[in-house]
Amino acid sequence: MISTLFKVAAGTVASAAFAAPSFAGTYANVETNAGFSGSDYSGAQTDLHIGYETTAGNAGFYVQGGPALISTDGEDGETEFSGKAGVNVAATDALGVYGEISFLTTDDDNNYGLKGGVKYNFW
Repeated sequence: MISTLFKVAAGTVASAAFAAPSFAGTYANVETNAGFSGSDYSGAQTDLHIGYETTAGNAGFYVQGGPALISTDGEDGETEFSGKAGVNVAATDALGVYGEISFLTTDDDNNYGLKGGVKYNFW
């Protein structure tokens, strides 16, 4: 199911990238996410991504990927590959809807993530 969702998201992003965009561009994104349980540090993942974003009508799309530097507390670091694809749609002037699919390669089973939400602006 995750594979199908990723294919649909990637296809949507790819088709939007070739539509007549009002904005399009390549970008670099470096992001670190660290994990803690209370004050106990468990590790971090630093993504070194190259991406592409574009808009079509009231929707924005992006896709990005690159190496992921994994550091687990007390273990040697490793490098994997990670990526994300996402969309955000302005449903109204104040209401936006967004979604993202992500992945991380591993030696065992690859990891996948889904994120979705709604954002309301009061001003």
